[in-house]
Amino acid sequence: MNATHLQLLRQQMHDNGIDVYVIPLSDYHMSEYVGDHFKGVEWISGFSGTNATLVVTGEEAGMWTDGRYFIQARQQMEGSGVKLFEMGEEGVPTVEAFIESHLSEGQTLGYDGRLFAMSWDQDMMDIAEKKSAKIEIEKDLLEAIWTDRPALPAEKVWILSQEYAGRTMEEKISDVRRKMEEEGCDGHILTSLYDIAWLLNLRGNDIPCVPVFLSYIYLTMDQITLYANEAVFDDEVKAYLAEHGVTLRPYEAIYDDLAGIREEKILADVQVVNAALCSQLPAEATVIEADNPTNFLKSVKNETEILNTRKAHIRDGLAVTRFIYWLKHHVGKETITEMDAADRLLAFRKEQEHFLDISFDTISAYGENAALMHYEPGRDHEVELQAKGFLLVDSGGHYLEGTTDITRTIALGELSDWEKEAFTLVLRSHLRLLAAHFPKGTAGVNLDILARGPLWDRGLDYRCGTGHGVGHILNVHEGPNAFRWRVENAEARTHIVPGQITTDEPGLYFEGEFGIRTESELLCVEDEKTEYGQFYKFDNLTFCPIDLDAIDPTILTQYEKMQLNAYHADCYETLAPLLPEEEALWLKEVTRPI
Repeated sequence: MNATHLQLLRQQMHDNGIDVYVIPLSDYHMSEYVGDHFKGVEWISGFSGTNATLVVTGEEAGMWTDGRYFIQARQQMEGSGVKLFEMGEEGVPTVEAFIESHLSEGQTLGYDGRLFAMSWDQDMMDIAEKKSAKIEIEKDLLEAIWTDRPALPAEKVWILSQEYAGRTMEEKISDVRRKMEEEGCDGHILTSLYDIAWLLNLRGNDIPCVPVFLSYIYLTMDQITLYANEAVFDDEVKAYLAEHGVTLRPYEAIYDDLAGIREEKILADVQVVNAALCSQLPAEATVIEADNPTNFLKSVKNETEILNTRKAHIRDGLAVTRFIYWLKHHVGKETITEMDAADRLLAFRKEQEHFLDISFDTISAYGENAALMHYEPGRDHEVELQAKGFLLVDSGGHYLEGTTDITRTIALGELSDWEKEAFTLVLRSHLRLLAAHFPKGTAGVNLDILARGPLWDRGLDYRCGTGHGVGHILNVHEGPNAFRWRVENAEARTHIVPGQITTDEPGLYFEGEFGIRTESELLCVEDEKTEYGQFYKFDNLTFCPIDLDAIDPTILTQYEKMQLNAYHADCYETLAPLLPEEEALWLKEVTRPI
């Protein structure tokens, strides 16, 4: 953090006649994770989380983030001159309400329109109209003051072959055009990097841990144009694009090209397409506001993706299980830090066939650090593990076969009765969602109570969703499927359908004490059909023991014990043949029935 950076921004605001300026943690595609070029919020405030919006006036500066990051934000922003606004908490204004209350008559509101969705821009226009204010969306004020700003990423793009993708580009494009017809559209702007990579069966490396590449697509009923940096495509990929009828144009050319389109009805997800793009459309073009068809299509994994994903999870579960064995046998006997643990886990993953990369930065959090849901260990703040308490490790990997996300909270030694009780409550929550049996038409908001119930019974909760969709060699946080209890969240209202993969990750977090999370991935599959309709259930995808050393069996019901024993039996049967003999013997002990 650097308070001088905030002063420099205010000087730029003054020089450009801007009274309120807004910077999101976003790129031009509304991606969850972004490259270093787009981390202006961190450059100003010091906050490094993945969800943030910064609002600066001449006298005040505020940063909004969600409950995963409250503790982290307070620590990182100390001395920055930026105040934390805890999203969703009682009495805390929204970003929009703050802007409206601080924008005076006739003033100017500014932001880079490439970094905000069209829907947000529409909200700002309503506020500006009330205040007879102006809006400036064409100025990136950081450009002049962030002198060592990293360049836009430009990593090589590669083809995901049919044996891993399962469906061809033509098949996917045909499905999208069918949805366009249903919406009465003759054009479609697609800007989600995840959706573009999925649609074209291409992958890149422009965002750390997310194998995508900076690009846009404009799709009509007979043409498809890809806007990207030509330098990232080798001859093989260019030939592949040409073979499939994809025209390649420069990344920035889409802004000028959209101004000249002839299509009249343009399908656009206004929650994703940026405001600057939409401002380029001809006046006679009508934007049809709807979800990207690819959003749902890619969430339902095909048979090839499911088969491969199962293989990826066995490899990944093997790596994490070997890591737990190593940790249990070395902690307290040698110096091990949080980062040492993360590095050792990465080493075990690298031993697995077809490993590509981690799917997000590993959260290796010891003791009170685990109360920060998205804590980042580092060599500049080494924390040594002791033979007591918990180490929470949330991690995942990309393999050619699929993407994984797993959390295990590991007892390193002596635990208090309260730590064991909390761990067991989280386990009960995890098991109840895993055992869900539900009729077709059930949404994530209906199932979330299964996980939260054991915690709500005790007046406890966690400030995040219970689970999210997982992409296929894409973003580890994928919609539209999710488990959340707040009905205003659109993802929570999405029906859970066969083929979707969703995480099951309840937790408990106590500031200054400890944090616990248990996470596995669930595949929705068909179950019985009765007079009441088609029922669904979940198949577990994740194979890795849950630490019996941390469980208080007296808190579990008989059914929950049976569930845990069955899960551990599956873990042993799946992983033991792949382990060295000594580790297999250990696995038999740590998956014993209780």
